[in-house]
Amino acid sequence: MTLLDARETVTDEAIALAERHVAHNYSPLPVVAASAEGAWITDVDGRRYLDCLAAYSAVNFGHRNPEITAAAHAQLDTLTLVSRAFHADKLGPFCAALARLCGKDMVLPMNSGAEAVESGLKVARKWGADVKGVPPGRANIVVADNNFHGRTISIVSFSSDPAARDGFGPFTPGFRSVPFGDAAALDRAIDDDTVAVLLEPIQGEAGIVVPPDDYLPAARALCTQRNALLIVDEIQSGLARTGYTFACDHWGVVPDVYLLGKALGGGVVPLSAVVADSEVLGVLHPGEHGSTFGGNPLAAAIGTTVVAMLARGEFQARAAELGAQLHRRLAELVGAGVVALRGLGLWAGVDIDPALGTGKEISRRLATRGVLVKDTHGSTLRFAPPLVITAPEIDWATDQFARVLREAA
Repeated sequence: MTLLDARETVTDEAIALAERHVAHNYSPLPVVAASAEGAWITDVDGRRYLDCLAAYSAVNFGHRNPEITAAAHAQLDTLTLVSRAFHADKLGPFCAALARLCGKDMVLPMNSGAEAVESGLKVARKWGADVKGVPPGRANIVVADNNFHGRTISIVSFSSDPAARDGFGPFTPGFRSVPFGDAAALDRAIDDDTVAVLLEPIQGEAGIVVPPDDYLPAARALCTQRNALLIVDEIQSGLARTGYTFACDHWGVVPDVYLLGKALGGGVVPLSAVVADSEVLGVLHPGEHGSTFGGNPLAAAIGTTVVAMLARGEFQARAAELGAQLHRRLAELVGAGVVALRGLGLWAGVDIDPALGTGKEISRRLATRGVLVKDTHGSTLRFAPPLVITAPEIDWATDQFARVLREAA
């Protein structure tokens, strides 16, 4: 057996073990990560890859960011979990800092992004009952076609993706879906029983779809006029990814409710949050909602560090500057295998000419050249590297992409 054969066996064996014992709810690239630092991942064979996915924005600050890991190590030596049955010293400072970053009063800490969305839906319905006075059983929430907010039963109930829905019914009622970016359709969908409008400011899973510039301001105005909450899902788009703290900042829009996650946990722990003023989150009372791990001391210590890093503004500036370079380099490939390009900051959706292969096939070819990206919707690739990526690394990644497109032509 050659050294190459032996190396291939390490990867093959690791993948085979996972295939036997891990539920097949993902179809990952044939890369088995063993370690990572900054924007780079090293596999079990010692091969390095430039991570241009960043775990769907969960690793915005880079793998094993020294400032974040230092906070995690320090907290591991003191206290990790007591549940919300008791107070813990790290929770108040975290929630105060995050509320201040968002310009709101209160924070409901949770774990996963889907938990944050589910919590936001519950809060909106409770607000509708207690504050707006919507009769029991009549509240509705307006969402956008091609949304992605998670995969729980209630969330897939308003998904337009057959893969997310087929076989998982019956579904939760109370949702209306309208075309994304269409303010007139949004206006028509809102009625006296609408308690909230839930939107991604930029649709991630749909292919990094940026709405018309007047869309989010119109949604904000409609919600104000019709007495409904504007809930913005910034779980992928927020926390510096697009060049601002929140993607909705591009349009000067302040929602009633922020849904946050992914990068909030610094790439170390699951941490999510619903952030709103007390008039909204104040509708919750003890026993009505909770989570054993929500706001645990380890996550709170990490989250406080993440918020402090965001408050400095350096990552927003990096995403804006390097994002311009990423989009400039990718734009050079339009007409040379790329048919369309979308996005803001260090977030790009790239539509591949279907004649060159599917997005999954192109992403596999890129992986052989040491660049990790993710496909969506057949022929679209998503580029979302950690915000610590450098200009030379962006050039190198786009050069590899150009080579893959030429080889596929």
